[in-house]
Amino acid sequence: MATIHLASAAGYRQEIRARTHTLTADEPASLGGTDSGPSPYELLLASLAACTSLTLRMYADRKGWELGRVEVDARFARDEAGTESITREVRLSAPLSPEQQTRLAEICEKTPVTKTLKRGTPIATTLRVMA
Repeated sequence: MATIHLASAAGYRQEIRARTHTLTADEPASLGGTDSGPSPYELLLASLAACTSLTLRMYADRKGWELGRVEVDARFARDEAGTESITREVRLSAPLSPEQQTRLAEICEKTPVTKTLKRGTPIATTLRVMA
């Protein structure tokens, strides 16, 4: 369904290839990086926000609803006990009925990335040393 390739030679800067697109990930200077791209958690939040916006737009298009501008803010937090949470705020510029708003809020909880994050996904890792 989705595949990426990452190559890194030194430092924290990461070059990521997804199909024909190139992305850069890095850590902020305060954590020893060069701040040349979003951090891994920022990329995770970007995936959630993009999936939310795209899914809402697809749903609204099928229903013939105008959403106007879609804005999504997402925040990852970890408290002192180590409990992690993500908050997401979605703003739509078009006037919508209360029923439409309720349905779109329900759709936010059903986006593919939201469901993946909420249920947790097993990760199988293979480590190989390149010769």
